[in-house]
Amino acid sequence: MPSFGQLVVGPPGSGKTTYCNGLSQYLPQIGRKTAVVNLDPANDHVPYPCAVDIRELVNLDTVMQTTNLGPNGGLMFCMEFLEKNITWLVDRLKPLRKDHYFLFDCPGQVELYTHHKSMKAIIEKLAKMDYRLTAVTLIDSFYCSQPTTYISALIMCLNMMLQLELPHVNVFSKIDLLSQCGPLAFDLEFYTDVLDLTFMQRELDRDGFTSRYRKLNAAICDLVSDFSLVSFATLDIQDKASVCALLKVVDKSNGYVFGLLDPVAENLFNVAAGPTSWEYDRVAAVRENSDFLTSEEMREELQKSARESVAEAAAAAGSPKPSATT
Repeated sequence: MPSFGQLVVGPPGSGKTTYCNGLSQYLPQIGRKTAVVNLDPANDHVPYPCAVDIRELVNLDTVMQTTNLGPNGGLMFCMEFLEKNITWLVDRLKPLRKDHYFLFDCPGQVELYTHHKSMKAIIEKLAKMDYRLTAVTLIDSFYCSQPTTYISALIMCLNMMLQLELPHVNVFSKIDLLSQCGPLAFDLEFYTDVLDLTFMQRELDRDGFTSRYRKLNAAICDLVSDFSLVSFATLDIQDKASVCALLKVVDKSNGYVFGLLDPVAENLFNVAAGPTSWEYDRVAAVRENSDFLTSEEMREELQKSARESVAEAAAAAGSPKPSATT
């Protein structure tokens, strides 16, 4: 039986632990039992109850003292240690697999997801055991405020997507604080949908520092555009409507809406999902003041999204549509 969950990654300060804490409170309200797994050996102040905590296996402070490594080297050592002792993690996850949705709160060291091999090896071992995870990459919405930081976020996300080889959802977190960064050079959809980067290249060429690297700027923009993989959702963790919208995207990406945990779609588990909606609704909550939804309304909204996804997949596969009462 497959197990579903999210691998929450991103640079330091992007809100990974806050996101896991928020979801750990929100998901049980819509009837989804949740287990949060702390994979950050440097996280000494965990605000949520940990189902599994890597600090019971290895602690960053102890590693730094015994190996004379710095914080970055120490974190890599911890991940390599976890990789070699993967049975420790598997044994602690096993009792929770039957009925829990997993949230893996990961370290903020980007190198672990861009080129270091241990995290990828851990993911591959979990995938072989039928853990169906989506990598949720949180990026502080502040990165939209400057062309240089935005381009760096694109390159980082693209690198992580290619390295981890998981279903991937990139998210601009703290979107409610974006207005404090000043006016954006373009409309918000430009940043979330990663539209024509030649406009961003022009902004880079106007900068006194980056204008010296016009050819490099053009090459980076062309690289991101050629892959055409990166796009972003938005998140205000304090807004239930925003959390619900993101959860629907994640559930489609890892197949939760088609999985055995979802009775609506049990007979269509292996059917590919239809296209995800990346239209105005994704950023509408940022532009307008959205009303909060109740927990029951959230549950109904997610069930409606699941039925629509199953219907789209059934139509694509030539299968009969499930009834509305399923």
